[in-house]
Amino acid sequence: MPGLIHEVETSNHDLLALQWPGPPRNILFVRKDDDVQVQDALIEYVGHVKATYPDSNLVFEPYVAKQIHNTFDFPVYTVRDDGSNTPYHDKVDLTTTLGGDGTILHAASLFATASSVPPVLSFSMGTLGFLGEWKFKDYKRAFREVYVSGHPSPFQSKHSDVPTSTDGGSGPTSTSGWSNIRGKAMGSSRSSRVLMRNRLRIGVYSSNGTRLPHEPPFAHPDNQCEDIFALNEVLLHRGANPHLAHITILIGSPPHQRTLTTAIADGFLISTPTGSTAYSLSSGGSIVHPLVASLQLTPICPRSLSFRPIILPSNTPVTLRIESENRGKEIEVSVDGVRRKEGLRSGMEVRVVGEEVRTPGAPGARDWMGGVPSIVRSGGAADGEDHWVGGLNGLLKFNYPFGEDG
Repeated sequence: MPGLIHEVETSNHDLLALQWPGPPRNILFVRKDDDVQVQDALIEYVGHVKATYPDSNLVFEPYVAKQIHNTFDFPVYTVRDDGSNTPYHDKVDLTTTLGGDGTILHAASLFATASSVPPVLSFSMGTLGFLGEWKFKDYKRAFREVYVSGHPSPFQSKHSDVPTSTDGGSGPTSTSGWSNIRGKAMGSSRSSRVLMRNRLRIGVYSSNGTRLPHEPPFAHPDNQCEDIFALNEVLLHRGANPHLAHITILIGSPPHQRTLTTAIADGFLISTPTGSTAYSLSSGGSIVHPLVASLQLTPICPRSLSFRPIILPSNTPVTLRIESENRGKEIEVSVDGVRRKEGLRSGMEVRVVGEEVRTPGAPGARDWMGGVPSIVRSGGAADGEDHWVGGLNGLLKFNYPFGEDG
């Protein structure tokens, strides 16, 4: 289970080191849809993983499992379409994606109701791929580095007496899977590097302050009225209504809550650092490094020219309240690009705060929890290259000069 993964800080860029207590057993594969190249890559990738790491259980979304299960001579696993059985976060140890940034967002949405998310190994096969760390041609090396990450000693022989976990889904609690692969272990000093991406914790409330249940695909089991998590942003927007939205922004929690302003605009965004390079960036927001724990508040086409984006500490509670001055019937709400079917009416609120990613306690004595552990590429200058900077230059063309090739 994800909670059995130990992550310790490294000396470079405050990244983390992935250290499995045992080999990851249940691997969730998430792919980009309607792409022949990605589909072929998935078949190749899955076949390699099962052949090289035979103790692994390969998990897919229901519709993908139906499409590919006849392709292989080994079983594949999924959850029921009605969501009536065990959720992904209770079984999955590692998630791997093939696609673009949208595929990574979709994979994260599968854990939107979970406080703990398994590590994500992403291969860039989409349009932009700013979040995708690895090229697919490196999939064998990338998966091996993750699979054996933190294993401290040479692998044991296949005749070892180490007990084997046979429940097929209890998480990486046994080291027996490592005895079935060849080669040398990386050692604890060469663990895979992890970038912990913060999420938003989001709740929707009625005009009388009652917490409302979320809609699929973010709904909790038994329609529980609890918060959900977003990797990129939460968006309030006027939608097809021709009138500007009136949204009051409140900072803090009662009794110390203060009104910041009332936004009169097409909409309003609250973004994570990861989401700062998405819709927020297109709306004039700042680019924020993913290691800066913060919330970004960005108006969308505001009426006032002096209404600028604001960056707040991630632990700041922010409330977005729909005002009675709205001339439209409803304000649309989207979480990571998925629109809520039922919009917000006058007096309703969206309450947002950054996810807590560390347990309480003194520095050095706290454990990592929450967040989306994203596995980044190894290599670079002293294994400390900041690939985020390379993404800004190579993909987003940051400050790219006009009329020049360089």
